[in-house]
Amino acid sequence: MQDDALIPVEAGEAELAQRRGVAHALQAMQAIVMRELLKFSQQTGRLVSALVRPLLWLAVFAAGFRNVFGVAIVEPYDTYIPYDVYIAPGLVGMVLLFNGMQSSLAMVYDREMGLMRLLLTAPLPRAWLLFCKLCATALLSVLQALAFVVVATLIGTDLPLLSLGGLHALLALVCGALMLGALGLLLSVHIKQLENFAGTMNFVIFPMYFMSTALYPLWKLRESGAEWVYQLARFNPFTHAIEWIRFALYGKDPGEAPWVVLGCLVVFFVLACWGYDPQRGFGGLTKRGGGPP
Repeated sequence: MQDDALIPVEAGEAELAQRRGVAHALQAMQAIVMRELLKFSQQTGRLVSALVRPLLWLAVFAAGFRNVFGVAIVEPYDTYIPYDVYIAPGLVGMVLLFNGMQSSLAMVYDREMGLMRLLLTAPLPRAWLLFCKLCATALLSVLQALAFVVVATLIGTDLPLLSLGGLHALLALVCGALMLGALGLLLSVHIKQLENFAGTMNFVIFPMYFMSTALYPLWKLRESGAEWVYQLARFNPFTHAIEWIRFALYGKDPGEAPWVVLGCLVVFFVLACWGYDPQRGFGGLTKRGGGPP
């Protein structure tokens, strides 16, 4: 009888411990996200630089090439559109891409200064801590992208934002931010020192951006005879993130783009978690001198 009486007590304690564990995990996410937001709020130049880059392309590049690059009436467009409207989703993707890569720099800095090692020794699953960091990065990316969209709309870029397509595009924006943030996490595993960051990023940001549909449609690449660039752009996950946003804005079926983006998100994040395992990536980096002594 005594043993039977203890069973409900033990079950209740287990449930209470589980609730505390969930509360602890959510508290950790809130702390990490708020830390990143606080840092961002103190870096006004970061927001300005994030907006100046795509706005310069929109105001100068699009205006200069408006009459050079004709955009035919192809999906997802039902009518002829000006060039600035076409590249707007690509410039949104530029904001996501650069912020995702900048998060990689922040991870390398935190690892060298010891903050990341301290964070990863918290009594929580390492994958959860990395996921919290990823959510914080994606939130900052989305906020910067929305700020760019507002400014682009104010200077005359006509986008169908106030519609169901706009909500779908917001979902695509969030998923694209998560995918590129996960890529930044993965790259931070292999960047051992801050001095190596710039060189590594040049081999990631520029190929991903220019070998995509951010600035020109795929059929333009094939029509010009650049078959190898066309094939690379087809398999570039950044292309699919942009196309998902672009098709969603106009209420059209994005095809396989969401599955490619979500699949790459999972792959990048799993590999990043594997890389930050103390017995594999992160521990190995410390032994080779990539982290603090």
